[in-house]
Amino acid sequence: MKSTAAHWPKHFYLIAQADQDSHGSHHAPHGRHARAKTGRESMGSKAWNLLRMAAIGLRVPPALVIGTHYTQAPDDCLLPAFSVGLPALEEATGLALGDPRRPLIVSVRSGAPVSMPGMMETLLNVGLCDATLPGLLRQTGNPRMVWDAYRRLVASYAEVVAGVDPALFEQEIVRVAQGRDERLLDFNELRGLTRSFQAIYQQQVGEPFPQSATAQLGAAIRAVFASWHAEKAVSYRKINHIDDQMGTAVTVQQMVFGNSGGHSGAGVGFTRDPMSGQPAPWVDFLVNAQGEDVVSGRRNAHGHEALAEIAPDAWRQLQEGAKALEHEFKDMQDFEFTVQDGVLHWLQTRAGKRTPLASVRIALDLLEEGVIDEDAALERTQSVAVESLGTLQLVTQGEGGQAAQTLARATSACPGVVSGEIALDGERAAARAAAGVPVVLVRQDAETADIDALGHALGLLTQRGARTSHAAVVARQLGKVCLVGCGDLHIDPASRSIQLGAKTLSEGEVISLDGNAGQIFAGAVAAVLVPDEPLQQRLLQLRKKKKSD
Repeated sequence: MKSTAAHWPKHFYLIAQADQDSHGSHHAPHGRHARAKTGRESMGSKAWNLLRMAAIGLRVPPALVIGTHYTQAPDDCLLPAFSVGLPALEEATGLALGDPRRPLIVSVRSGAPVSMPGMMETLLNVGLCDATLPGLLRQTGNPRMVWDAYRRLVASYAEVVAGVDPALFEQEIVRVAQGRDERLLDFNELRGLTRSFQAIYQQQVGEPFPQSATAQLGAAIRAVFASWHAEKAVSYRKINHIDDQMGTAVTVQQMVFGNSGGHSGAGVGFTRDPMSGQPAPWVDFLVNAQGEDVVSGRRNAHGHEALAEIAPDAWRQLQEGAKALEHEFKDMQDFEFTVQDGVLHWLQTRAGKRTPLASVRIALDLLEEGVIDEDAALERTQSVAVESLGTLQLVTQGEGGQAAQTLARATSACPGVVSGEIALDGERAAARAAAGVPVVLVRQDAETADIDALGHALGLLTQRGARTSHAAVVARQLGKVCLVGCGDLHIDPASRSIQLGAKTLSEGEVISLDGNAGQIFAGAVAAVLVPDEPLQQRLLQLRKKKKSD
């Protein structure tokens, strides 16, 4: 980067590890452009944390960061990005955007100074086109992965940049897959799917899918900056009292491919259980997939066992890395990672959203482990009432103490017990909540677009989605009972009804969610708070000790 250092533009940052090559080897972190006059306010929390992860030796793909300064005028960043920033990233990776022989393929991600899970846009596989596809194929020797990445880019670019309805692409996948998991499609089927997607793009947008890698990247950067102003992002900031003026950074990062076969995959994890606070990694992982499959809320995922089975070395490194993250950031972390051909890559970390019960246990455990001091533990637990520490559990299931029949089971993303009328969209949820009626929001996917609707509901039940999907994370932060990935749930929008197993229920009928056992019941149920007395005592002892000091 000697050729660009003297002219390095303001509000740009490079995250790379010295002598890092395109195969991901890593050495001391490169800080020439990254650390000078930086912080989370200027480069965004996501990029700032990436820099710190690289500094403690975790394998982080090289990245170019365009600062929050450009949120209100994104076009101003494009000249320095392409004339100086991109060449530096290309030098760090040994690859070049649009090069037909050694193409650089990137993700383009948002990153505000404070965490806003899933509220802004991400684009993966940017830089893939007809000209660069053969080069990526030669680099990887994996035609299935290359065509899978290409069809993903066409669909996501169409949705995020051009505003095309993603359902059009989902319908085409259903047509081609004929009931199979799309991850089982071979390269020939994926090639055909890519061409079908391009035809859909042409039909909907009125022009061909862009074949210039530079044009793709420029449009992706603009779209990610624009997503700061998206309705769901504005709603999230309003709910959480976040300043509209802080803006977002954009991170352009070398892609690693979790969709490259049976020893690859993508995942999201917490260094501790965000529901109970228990000190063990809590991981969702999807084999042969990309990160958006897990966090989008449109796919189900598996636990850490799947990762341990297909990539045991990566699982061991992930457990060691989770401890390193807690010691660096002094808190429980929520992280995203990709495994490519058995090699673990870290893509993101942030303080994890958690229940009040988990927040107390985690703070007290970190205190005992010497990671934080008493003042920090007190600050993190001061808003929690001792008597509230416990789990809401069923005492009777149904009227008159009669045991209610379990209609279906799902994966719990947030514990507790709630009963409420079924609402199938935000309008219904808002109207019934305004009338003072408790509501359970029932949706096909756990998507962050439902942030407003979730604010009116007591709980969320979805047919698809992982417990670490962005919407589940937001539900946990809001204290909503959340069950995801209910395979026995089927929604009929036309009749405004749902089917849970063999039972059909209309919108407006009451269901109950047990977020502890992952069960769904017809009708209302009674619940009682079962106190966690040992945890209550630990918190009382800390508060008494500080008073006596």
